[in-house]
Amino acid sequence: MPDVLVVGGGVAGLFCAYYLRRAGATVTVVERGPIGGPQSCSHGNTGFVGTQGAAPLAEPGVPALGLRWLLDPRSPFFIRPRPDPALIAWLWRFRRRCTEQAAGEAFRVLLDMKQRSLAILRELCGDDTLTARGMVIAFRTPQGFDRARRTVSRANASGVPLRVLEPGELSTLEPGVEFDISGALYNEEGAYLRVPEFVTELAATLAGMGVELLEDTDVLDLEVAGRRVRQVRTSRGDLRPGTVVIAAGAWSAALARKAGLKLMLQPAKGYSVTLKSPGGAPRRPVLLSEGKVAITPLGDRLRLGGTLELSGMDTTISRRRVDGILRTVRDHLPALDTTATPQTWSGLRPCTPDSLPYIGRAEPYENLALACGHGHIGLGLAPVGGKLLAQLLSGETPDLDPAPFRYGRRFP
Repeated sequence: MPDVLVVGGGVAGLFCAYYLRRAGATVTVVERGPIGGPQSCSHGNTGFVGTQGAAPLAEPGVPALGLRWLLDPRSPFFIRPRPDPALIAWLWRFRRRCTEQAAGEAFRVLLDMKQRSLAILRELCGDDTLTARGMVIAFRTPQGFDRARRTVSRANASGVPLRVLEPGELSTLEPGVEFDISGALYNEEGAYLRVPEFVTELAATLAGMGVELLEDTDVLDLEVAGRRVRQVRTSRGDLRPGTVVIAAGAWSAALARKAGLKLMLQPAKGYSVTLKSPGGAPRRPVLLSEGKVAITPLGDRLRLGGTLELSGMDTTISRRRVDGILRTVRDHLPALDTTATPQTWSGLRPCTPDSLPYIGRAEPYENLALACGHGHIGLGLAPVGGKLLAQLLSGETPDLDPAPFRYGRRFP
C-alpha cells in the first residue's frame, strides 16, 4: 500500500517517482517490461534535450506539407487510413491548432519546460551521461536555409541561442565530416542523453532512494468507487495505493479509459537506426531539418532517428521508413558509411493535439493523476514535468503554471 503508485517506468514515470520520493512519499513504479527495455520510447530514441526542438507539431503550413508527404511512402510523416473515430477527432483538433497564435503559445510553454529540464539534468547527470557540445541544424536547400536564417533573431529573443554558421566554420566544428548542404545553424545549448543507459541509471538511483520497482508487470484494471481508485489489479497481484499516477506513455489512454477518462492522445510511431562506428560520422548531434532526421553519436554507435507515423498501437517496422531515413542521411552526409548492418527499432510516442503533456490531477477523481502525452520530446520535458506533478500532489506551490497541462482542457 504505497502512498503513490506510478504506472509506467519510462522517463516520465521515473521523474515523477524521483520527485515524489524526495517529497517524502513511499512510491512504487510498475512497468510492463524491463525498465529501459525496447518497449520504452527512451530505449531507441536519439536522446535530444536542450532548447532545440521546442516547436509544437501543430504549426502553420503543417497540414499542407503533411498532405504532400502522404504521397511519398518513404516520407517522414504518414497516417494509415482507417475508420478510427479517436484518430479523426485528434486530427481535427490538431488541424485547429495549426495557427500562429496557438503555435506561439505552445512554443513558449514547451521552451520554458525544456530550459528548466536542462537545468535539472545538468545537476543530476555526469559528463558520461549528458553530453552538451552544442547542436548543428543543417539545411540542404537554399530555400530552407534562407527561411531558417530569417528566424534566428526571433529565436534568440525567445531564449533559443541560435546563430548562423559562417562558411568554413562547420568544417572546424566537425573536421573530416563531409556535408552536402546549403547552410547550417548552431545551438550552443544542444545536448543529448546517452540512452537507454540514462533510464536504467535513473532507475538504479530510485531503487537506492527506496522506490519499489516492479518490472514485467502489467496493469490489468483500475477498480473505482465514487471519486476514488480503490484498487489496481496487476499481473503480479493487487495494489491499494493512496494515489495512482498514469505515466504509461502511449498506453495511458487505454488505461485511463478503465476509469472512464478520455485522453486526447495518439501513439506516433518513430523509428531509429543504430550503426556501429561508421566512418565520416559527426561528433556532435545534428538535426537534418528539412528531412526531419536526428543524428546522435553514442560512443561506438551512431543513431539516426526520424519519422512520425500515425498507425495506431502498431510497432512493426516498415522497411520503406527505414530506407527513407538512410536516404535522407546519405543525401546530407554523402561520405557517411551506412553499409554496416543496422539495428532498427520503433517506438510509440504519446502525442496530444497541442504537443503539451497532461500533468496533474484527473478530475473528478481525488486520487488519480496524469503524467503522459510528452510526445517526441519526452526526455526534454519529463524532468520538470515530474517535479510539477510531485508539487501538485504534495500541495506545494508549483514552479510552473499547471493550467496548460490540465486534464479536460479545451482543444479548440
